[in-house]
Amino acid sequence: MNESSPRTVVVLAGGISHERDVSLRSGRRVADSLAEHGITVELRDPDATLLAYLAETRPDVVWPALHGASGEDGALRGLLDFIGIPYVGSNSGASRLAWDKPTAKVLVDRAGVATPKSIALSRDAFRELGAQSVLDCLSHELPVPVVVKPAQGGSAQGVTLVDDRANLPRAMVDAYTYCDVALIEKRIIGTEIAIGIIDSGEGPVALPAVEIQPLSGVYSFEARYNAGETRFFTPARLGAEETARAAEAALLAHRTLGLRHLSRVDLIVDEEGIPWFLEVNVLPGLTETSLLPQALEAAGHDLGWVYSALAEAAIRESRA
Repeated sequence: MNESSPRTVVVLAGGISHERDVSLRSGRRVADSLAEHGITVELRDPDATLLAYLAETRPDVVWPALHGASGEDGALRGLLDFIGIPYVGSNSGASRLAWDKPTAKVLVDRAGVATPKSIALSRDAFRELGAQSVLDCLSHELPVPVVVKPAQGGSAQGVTLVDDRANLPRAMVDAYTYCDVALIEKRIIGTEIAIGIIDSGEGPVALPAVEIQPLSGVYSFEARYNAGETRFFTPARLGAEETARAAEAALLAHRTLGLRHLSRVDLIVDEEGIPWFLEVNVLPGLTETSLLPQALEAAGHDLGWVYSALAEAAIRESRA
């Protein structure tokens, strides 16, 4: 065991976001995988005692498995930097950029990756400018089909595919339930894929693309986390050129946003083979039905080995 090998890891899971249950499942899977490799793991739900506990016990590394704002908006990671505790995943600044979907879209678009035409609207603007007036403008500039989603958040919560203009008002209300800003985006028709990115210190590597085919036609929260509701194809059923182009786009998005260790880039590949960037997750789901573990296993990787390697990378980088 080398000097950067983790001996004690605190996995943070749960939290108070809408994705608490998913986080608990991800955290348990990470903890079990690390423990199988001889690492002492503590699975902990964050609370008011957490920072003092970490400062006192000084674990080798923290693995935030907190989905939603509590783990992905950068705040917790910034605090871990303050108290000098290494952690797996992107740093605070990069997490903030990726967490806000409109901001991530702008940066990735400027880097040269296609992203669907969209507009971000705050709840206040929607009210002050008049809901009907705003909806009329949207319908003219972004005719259906569109996707309406919260500007921040994950697990498809508050996301609506709108094929009929009459359903747009309800979709806006649903998005505002989860965030004060809604993102309205042109819907790209094609093959929905997710590409995981892993970097344990030798540079980011794209994992095999996972093709997503929900039986209901919509990759909803239920379709993501209930076994049997979605068909997955790993690797995705794309041609070699399309696969390479999608992997290149995912890696460029990861680098552009300054991410590290792991991420998952969601894309749609249209009928012309063009990959369209939708969003990126700094903490991909790690449950038994999640996409990143599927991609790791398809690539022949042992989950525990990869998770241990990422923890080692976090320790090395903190010492450097």
